[in-house]
Amino acid sequence: MPRQNDLMGKIWSILIRAKYKNPYHKEIFCYRGNFKVNVLKLLLLPSSFDEYDNMPSEKIVRKIAVIFVADAVGFSKMMAKNEDLTLKSLRLCREILDNLFAEHGGRIFNTAGDSVLAEFQSAVSAVICATEFQKLIKERNKSVEADAQMRFRVGLNMGDVIVEGSNLYGDGVNVAARLEALCQPEGVSLSKSIHDFVSQKVDFTFADLGDQKVKNTVVHAFDITMEGVENRTVENVAEHTNEAESSPPTIAVLPFKNMSNDEEQEYFADGVTEDIIGNLSSWKSFPVISRSSSFSFKNMDLKYSDIAEQLGADYIVEGSIRKGGNKVRITASLVDAKDSQQVWSKRWDRSLEDIFEVQDEVSQEVAALITPALKMKEQERVQTKPRTSFSAWDSYLKALSTYNQNRNQDFSEETSDLIMQLCDEAIEKDPQLCDAYVLKCRVIYGRVFTPAYSAERQENEALFHKLAEKSYDLDRNNPEAVIAYSRSFNLKKDYVQRVKYAKEALDLNPSHAETNFDYGLAVINEERHEEAEALIKRAIELNPIERGGYEGFFPILYMSMRNSEEAMKWCDILSDRNHHNRLDGFRASISAHLGNLSEAAAFLESFRKARPEIKNLEDYRKVAPKICEDYLFEGFAMIWDK
Repeated sequence: MPRQNDLMGKIWSILIRAKYKNPYHKEIFCYRGNFKVNVLKLLLLPSSFDEYDNMPSEKIVRKIAVIFVADAVGFSKMMAKNEDLTLKSLRLCREILDNLFAEHGGRIFNTAGDSVLAEFQSAVSAVICATEFQKLIKERNKSVEADAQMRFRVGLNMGDVIVEGSNLYGDGVNVAARLEALCQPEGVSLSKSIHDFVSQKVDFTFADLGDQKVKNTVVHAFDITMEGVENRTVENVAEHTNEAESSPPTIAVLPFKNMSNDEEQEYFADGVTEDIIGNLSSWKSFPVISRSSSFSFKNMDLKYSDIAEQLGADYIVEGSIRKGGNKVRITASLVDAKDSQQVWSKRWDRSLEDIFEVQDEVSQEVAALITPALKMKEQERVQTKPRTSFSAWDSYLKALSTYNQNRNQDFSEETSDLIMQLCDEAIEKDPQLCDAYVLKCRVIYGRVFTPAYSAERQENEALFHKLAEKSYDLDRNNPEAVIAYSRSFNLKKDYVQRVKYAKEALDLNPSHAETNFDYGLAVINEERHEEAEALIKRAIELNPIERGGYEGFFPILYMSMRNSEEAMKWCDILSDRNHHNRLDGFRASISAHLGNLSEAAAFLESFRKARPEIKNLEDYRKVAPKICEDYLFEGFAMIWDK
C-alpha cells in the first residue's frame, strides 16, 4: 500500500501542475520553463501495483567506446564575417564527414553548432577516418576561395561512457573533447588508450606529448604526424594548453538531496534541480552540463573533484531540501571543483502553500545569483596573468574586474578607455561573446549622462544603440542584454518600447536584481511610482551588495512622486557617502519646494559654480532627469536668477 500511495502521489502532483485532472485523457502536458513534457507515459501504468513492484528499476548503462570529436576552427569569427557562406561551407564539410562515417562505421550521437561527436566500434577505423577527413578538407580548401575555407581539430579517445538512448556521456566523451581542444588546426590528437591499441596496426607516425592538463583534466596525449601540421613536443604544446584553459568555465548542477523523511519531496528536489539547469542553460555565458549527465550522479557519494572530472565541469552547484510540517528549507551552494572551496551559498525558508511557486522562485534566484558569483571568482584568476596571453574570456574578465573596482565613482577617461579596449580585445577574439558587448553598453550609457562627455553625447548615443542591438541579437535570453536593449528605447524617448523590453528582461528571471531595478526605472515613465519603489526595494533585497547603486535613484524617484522630504533625505545620505554636484542641483529645487529659499539659493550657487557650462535653465534641461523634470523646474522657478 505505501508503494501505491507514493506512485499515485507522484502522478497526481504532475496532473495538478498540468492543471488538468482527467487521468484518462490521451495527452496531458506539464510546462516547466520553456519545456513541454508529455505525461502520457506516466498514465500507461501496469494493470496492478504488484506488477509495478516487479518491474526492473532503471540502471545506468555503461560501455567502452571510441569517441571522435571534431570542431571547426574560428567558426564564430567566420559567422560574424559572412554567415551564409560559413553555413554553406560547414554543410559541405559535414557531407564529407558523413560519407567517411558511413565508410568507416562511425555513428553521430551529438552535434552542437560546428561540433560533431561520434562513436566507433573500432579504434583503427576512427584513426583512419580522422586522418582521411583532414586530408579531404585540405583538398577542398585548395579549390575554394579563402573565405569559404574551413579548418578542423579532431580529438579521439577510448574510454568508459554512459549510454542514454542514442546519446553518450561521461568521462570517455569529456576526454575526447579535451583532446580536440588541445589539438592543432588540421591535426588529430588522441589519448594513450587509442595510441597503444592502434600504433602497431596503422602506418602512421605519432608524437608523444606526455601528460597534458586541459581545464581540470590530465590526459596523456599523442599527435598524429601529418603533412603541413607542426610537429609538437611536450614543451611547445604548453602554450596552446594554457589557451585552451582560458575559456568560460563549465557548470554542473547536481541533483539536490532530499533530507526529509517524506519521499514525496524527492520529486520536488528533482524539479528544483531541473529548473536551475534550465535557467542557467538559457543564458549563453557559461556551458551547463545536461540534466541527464548530472542526474547520473544522483545518490552517489563521490568527491566534487571526481564528479567534475567525469563531467568536464569547473564548478559544481549542489544543495538540499528539508521539509518540516508545511515549511521547507532549501540550501544551495556553488563549489569550485578544483579545490572544493565554497564560492557562494544561500538558504531559503518557505511555506509550502504553493510548492511550484516556491520551486520557480528558488530556481530563478539561484541562477541569478550564481552568475555574478562565478564571474567574481573567475576574475581572481586573471589578476596575475600577463595580458599578452589573454583569451577572449580573460580579456572580458579583466574588463569586468576594472569596471567593478570603479563602479561606485565616476570613471576617469583612462579607466573608461581601458574597459572599452579590453572588451574590444575580447570581441576580436570571440565576436559572439555577448557579455563583452553588454559591458561596453554599460560604459557608453554612463558616458551619455556624464558632463565630461557632453560634446560627444550624440556620437555615444548612436554607439550605444548599435551595441545594445548587437547584444540583444546575440543572446535574447540574457536579461542584461535585454536591459541594454530596453535602455536604447529610453534614449530614443520611445517609452512604450522601453517598458515592453524592460518587462521582457524581468520575465526572463524575476529574481534577477538588475531586471527588477531596471523595470522600476522604466515604469516611472508611466507614473507607476509605487510599483517602481517596490521594484527598486526588491532589487536591493536580492542583491544587497549593490544597494548603494540602487539607492542612488531614490532622489529622482521621490521627486517624481513629489515627496520632497524623502527626496531631500536621500540626497543628504548620498552626498555624505560620495558627494556629486548633481545632488546640489537636486537639493536646490527640493529646498525651494520645502520653502527654504535661502538654503535653496546656497545649493544652487554651489551647483552652478561646479557646473559653469550650465548658464541658464535651458542648459539644465539638457541634463535634467526627464521623469522629474517638471518638479525640478517648478523649484528652480522660485530661485534661478532671483
